[in-house]
Amino acid sequence: MDVLVAKFGGSSLSGASQFEKVANIVRADERRRYIVPSAPGKRYSSDTKVTDLLYQCYHLASGGTFPKEEFAQICDRYREIIHGLDLDLSLEDEFQVIENHLKTCPDEAYLASRGEYLNGRILADLLHFPFLDAAEVICFNKRLSFDAHRTQDVLSARLKTMEHAVIPGFYGADPDGRICTFSRGGSDITGSIVARAADAALYENFTDVSGFLMADPRIVDHPKVISTITYHELRELSYMGAGVLHQDAIFPVRESGIPINIKNTNDPEARGTMIVPVAPPDPGRIITGIAGHNGFSFITIEKEMMNNELGFGRRVLTVLEDNGISFEHLPSGIDTMSVVVASAFIGEKKQTIIHEICDAVNPDHISIEDGFSLIAVVGRGMIRTQGTASRIFDAVARSGINVHLIDQGSSELNIIIGVKDEDFESAVRVIYDAFND
Repeated sequence: MDVLVAKFGGSSLSGASQFEKVANIVRADERRRYIVPSAPGKRYSSDTKVTDLLYQCYHLASGGTFPKEEFAQICDRYREIIHGLDLDLSLEDEFQVIENHLKTCPDEAYLASRGEYLNGRILADLLHFPFLDAAEVICFNKRLSFDAHRTQDVLSARLKTMEHAVIPGFYGADPDGRICTFSRGGSDITGSIVARAADAALYENFTDVSGFLMADPRIVDHPKVISTITYHELRELSYMGAGVLHQDAIFPVRESGIPINIKNTNDPEARGTMIVPVAPPDPGRIITGIAGHNGFSFITIEKEMMNNELGFGRRVLTVLEDNGISFEHLPSGIDTMSVVVASAFIGEKKQTIIHEICDAVNPDHISIEDGFSLIAVVGRGMIRTQGTASRIFDAVARSGINVHLIDQGSSELNIIIGVKDEDFESAVRVIYDAFND
């Protein structure tokens, strides 16, 4: 029988009623054998996620103040869930362990992981599934980096002994047993890791939307759902800000060719979005999606005959590296070189960077301009379709928006444009409309 691994996000497990929906989904298909929960998310717009409360607890405790109010909110959230589900379960001993940790040796990763850990305990009790602590099977090395090879060996061997299990997301442990976490949203990664170890036929990722949308619904009204998207397309869109799935969740399942299905906990019958290794172009759709975000700066360097100057680009990038700055894009001409970087990395280093680049390459002119946004138009159908770029630029031009950067990847899977921050949302809307008449 095929095995399905199902991960449920924070909105899917924010309260007792959501837990009941999750239980019904799991019980509806006996192939759903391994379940990965996130920590409780927001119950309403002004609510606070449990993980955010845990981070607040850490910052207060590490500064010498016991977070009495914040910790009480966390405990009460779990008590309410247990009471609402009418479970014969107590987490009071667990709360005491966490409280003692806060008072004695607060560790950020340990505290941040407790949201998933406690939710996993509740979900395992509700489903009558064994609870498998991620600290036992998700392995990090002594450098606190994820150890994929050891995890695959340890986790796959453990799952072979278990018909069912609830494995909390987001965290694991190093060889000494110290808790380590992935970046925020890392429960998606755990689900992918479990799917690979279980040799799953499908990795289901349940959230609060019925699939991956073509554009940000906060910008475009009622954007269409993407029915099928490739790993590569998703990576491009996730990197540029599309946030339904953690971008690193692709890697474990890609090695085994396991598809991912983005589904809605509140509408489980909806097809959602299938994320697959490869897929033919959709005849009715040229682009797959549009994503982007603001907060970029353009470093522009001009120098005659720079193309004949050996090592010119390397010396410029070395200056950025020495200042701890990575670059996003590198569009260039014969006598010009532009470097796109996140403005947050530059901060107060702007004059230092200008001075050091001048020393390194002696440019004729150099400037750093802030306030730009990048927009990625992504689609496997773009490769074989003539006039895609012209449709993008015609739509933007007709709206009076000036394009400051144009960049296309060698795979011809995406076109990236740079616009001023004030034009960002308008540009996304007109590009979306150009391909969804």
